[in-house]
Amino acid sequence: MQKVIAKSLSDILSPAVLAFILKIGFGSILLWVLILWSSWDLYSGMIAAYIQKIPFVGNWEWFQSSGAALAAIIVGYMLIVITISILTSLFSEPLLIKLAQKHYPGKPVVGSPNIATSVYLSIKAGIVFLLLFLFTFPVIFIPIFGQVWMLWLWSILIKEPNTYDVGSLFIDDKKVLKAQKKKSWLTAMIASLFNYVPILNIFAPLFGQIMFLHQILGRK
Repeated sequence: MQKVIAKSLSDILSPAVLAFILKIGFGSILLWVLILWSSWDLYSGMIAAYIQKIPFVGNWEWFQSSGAALAAIIVGYMLIVITISILTSLFSEPLLIKLAQKHYPGKPVVGSPNIATSVYLSIKAGIVFLLLFLFTFPVIFIPIFGQVWMLWLWSILIKEPNTYDVGSLFIDDKKVLKAQKKKSWLTAMIASLFNYVPILNIFAPLFGQIMFLHQILGRK
């Protein structure tokens, strides 16, 4: 795993990868800033209404005021993270092939991910993540456990879409792909650490894909 992380960090700082990340990342940030800026009253009102329905803490006056504002910012941040993950899944294929050819010139590309499947898996992961996040929102404020829980939630956005997108390019054996999928939780959680730092969060999805690429191609 140390070699996988080292290679992935080297790749993530290459000009081609940085250019891709900056386009996807800042494009997603700008999109949601514009959307939320133009509809902030409606959006913050929906978040405040949700806060009031949270069991045990929803009736606390201080939580309704301070918690609603904080939740609105956090959910907005999560929407940016989800969008970055989806767009990375859709447009990263040429970059992944280029990196594979650089590090593993003898490894052939055996297929290509189906766009409809990639979109479905990315949106499904985004919905599951957002629902779990909203239903367990108070949990993230529990010291240590809350941070680990948030890291696991973020990994949901990366695990299945990455396994499919990268695996479809280089693995034609479904049994092998299934076995690699079971091992990808750690990879997804390591990549998700970027999400703890605003701006650096734009690196998380592609870093996860690059890590998984090295994980499956470096094993042979």
